[in-house]
Amino acid sequence: MAFGYQVLGFGSGGGPNTYEVQFLVIAGGAAGKNYYGSGGGGAGGYRTVASKNFEVTLGDSYTVTVGAGGPNAPPHTAPHPVNDAARKGADSVFGTITSAGGATGGWYNQNPGLDGGSGGGGGSGGGAQPIWVAGAGGIGNTPPTTSEPSGSQGNDGGKAGNYNCGGGGGAAGAVGSNASPLYSNPSTTGGPGGAGSPSTINGSDVTRGGGGGGGCYPTGCTLGLGGPGGGGNANVAGTVNTGGGGGAAPGDIPAGFPTGAGGSGLVIIRRLTASSTTTSGTPTPDGADTIHTFTGDGTYVA
Repeated sequence: MAFGYQVLGFGSGGGPNTYEVQFLVIAGGAAGKNYYGSGGGGAGGYRTVASKNFEVTLGDSYTVTVGAGGPNAPPHTAPHPVNDAARKGADSVFGTITSAGGATGGWYNQNPGLDGGSGGGGGSGGGAQPIWVAGAGGIGNTPPTTSEPSGSQGNDGGKAGNYNCGGGGGAAGAVGSNASPLYSNPSTTGGPGGAGSPSTINGSDVTRGGGGGGGCYPTGCTLGLGGPGGGGNANVAGTVNTGGGGGAAPGDIPAGFPTGAGGSGLVIIRRLTASSTTTSGTPTPDGADTIHTFTGDGTYVA
C-alpha cells in the first residue's frame, strides 16, 4: 500500500546541489601614457549579470583574482613599448569569468592607444608636418567576450587631436572622447575619459569603470577629465576598486611627464542567503541576499 508522501534527502539524493548567483567582475584599469600629447588609460574590463542567473555548484571552490591597476611611470621616463605593456591593468577572475585589464594610451607621433578590456586613448599627431594625423584610440572588449553571460566588457579609446592633445581612455559604459578640436593645429583640450557603468549589486547604485583623461601640452592647455566611475583626470590615478583608468601626462618635459596609475579591480558575488552557508570574501547581508565582496585574491566556496 502506498502512502501519499515521500521523505527526501536522507540517502535519496533529493536535495539540489546547485544555485545561482549574480556577479560583477572588474579588472584593473591602465595607467595613462607618459609623453607629449598622450592618451588616457582605459578602464578594466567590466563583466556582470543583472540578476542571479549564473549557476554554481554547492561546496565547489571558485578562484577569485582581483586585478591590480597599471603602475604610473616615474618622471622623465621616455616612452617605450615595454613600458606600454607594463602600464596595462591586470585581469580579474571569478571561476570561468575573466575580465581583461585596461590598456594604456598612445603618445606623440600618431601612436595609437593599446587594446584591452577598454582601450587606451590615442596619441597626438606629429612628425608629418604640415599634414597632421591623429592617433587612433585603442580597441576595447579585447579579447572579445560573448553576449552570454555578460556581453561586451568595454569600449574603445578616443582619438587624439591632430597635434598636441591625447584622447580619453575607453570605459565600461562609453567610448573615450576625442581631443578637441579634432582636426586643428593646435588642438587645445585633452579628451575626457568615457563614462563607467552603474550597478546595484551591493545594494546601492554605484558607477565604476570610468576611463582616464587625455593629456595636453604645452602647459596651459586644458587637460582631459576622468570619466565618471573612477577614471582619473590627467596626471591623477584611477580610483581603487573601480577599475578606473589613470590620467595621461600633462604638460611637457619640465613637468616630468607624470601620469596617473590605474585603479584596482573588484569582484562581487550576490546570492540568496538560503542557498549556502559560505562566508567567502567579505560577506554582508542585504535583505534576503548575502553579498560577498573581494578587494583582493581569494576563493569563493559555494
